[in-house]
Amino acid sequence: MKFTDELRTATKESWEQSLHHPFVQGIVKGDLPLETFKNYILQDIYYLKHYGKIHAIAASQADDFKLTAILADKARFTAEAELTVHNEHAEILNITKEDMENFKPAPTAYGYTSHLYRATMAGNLAHSVAAMLPCYWLYADIGKVNEHANPEPEIYRNWIKMYASDWFQDSTNEMIDLLNSLVADMNDKEKEKVKEQFIIAKEYELHFWEMSYTFETWLSKSEKVSNR
Repeated sequence: MKFTDELRTATKESWEQSLHHPFVQGIVKGDLPLETFKNYILQDIYYLKHYGKIHAIAASQADDFKLTAILADKARFTAEAELTVHNEHAEILNITKEDMENFKPAPTAYGYTSHLYRATMAGNLAHSVAAMLPCYWLYADIGKVNEHANPEPEIYRNWIKMYASDWFQDSTNEMIDLLNSLVADMNDKEKEKVKEQFIIAKEYELHFWEMSYTFETWLSKSEKVSNR
């Protein structure tokens, strides 16, 4: 059994809940309110800005310069591709300049990105890749499982198509293979630490759907959390 197969087994329940979460199913069926999707897009734009930086940090951790280049390219291509789609969504959803200026990340979005930084700063390249992988893998699964879905409005079809694309599927498989190669010579104790980064990130993926679906906010109305 590959290490990544163990990760999927360890997160099986969370994975199924993610695939069948009302937010995801609302997109697949086309009945998710656009205002809910707008809330998700705002949170995800924030997330992706940091996700791109995490790729860059991971690139600096690689001993092999070819791998550094690959991860740096992933940082650029992933950010460009996904942010382009999100910018198109922003136009359709009428996300204004004021919306962006007044935006503050919800607790889950803030916590998830904080976990990614912790994994990269406190660990090694395997920790970084393990923390990044659930975002690739879950979205790839959602795209593949629902590639024949044809929801209205078109914005939902495009979202599914993005993650069902050969480009995104191939990019995900590259990250899966990379993590397996990085842990190949690790002992069980070291692998457990890597596994923990993946499991925590996967839990945040599930909570990200819930956050978006329920319009999660900070308990205090006077929160001053930065959106940077």
